[in-house]
Amino acid sequence: MRSTTRRIESTVFETTCASLDELADIVDELWSLPQREYQLVAVDLLIKTKKMLPEFYLHHAERWITTKSWWDTVDMLATHIVASLFQRYPDETTAVINQWRESDNIWLRRTAILYQLKFKQNTDQTLLFAIIGENQADKEFFIQKAIGWSLREYSKTHAAAVFQFIDAQGIEGLAKREGLRWLKAQNTVST
Repeated sequence: MRSTTRRIESTVFETTCASLDELADIVDELWSLPQREYQLVAVDLLIKTKKMLPEFYLHHAERWITTKSWWDTVDMLATHIVASLFQRYPDETTAVINQWRESDNIWLRRTAILYQLKFKQNTDQTLLFAIIGENQADKEFFIQKAIGWSLREYSKTHAAAVFQFIDAQGIEGLAKREGLRWLKAQNTVST
């Protein structure tokens, strides 16, 4: 199914999307369809054009993150679209991320936690740890999983900082297990 949808998406994009202005309309249309596969196709289209997206796409991303929200589309939007926009428009994106990190919407907070997932040494550690600290008390599975995932990925770059943060913050449960998983696999920690 996935390969068929990708072939269809390429054809649709190449034949109907003459500009980035039209892309948001196409994504909105795909997002409005009932089958989840259409939202995945929409995200694939966005990923193909992520390096060309203008900063105002951050507001489109917010709409898509909060509409028909589920972890698969939210995570791809966070780690590809929001991340790419942040790298090109850091000031504008930081202002929005600061709103999302305190939102009542779990998917916006999950995005704020995850958007730096692939930044490695370019991760803003202070910001990442602050966002995690603000959200660690939320027992929502998708928040805890995002915290653990972001810590696990960052531990591949700064193991000591992650281990110390988990210990100092009292991170526990799912977030701790996920956060320490890579370090344990490397025999870096025994806890």
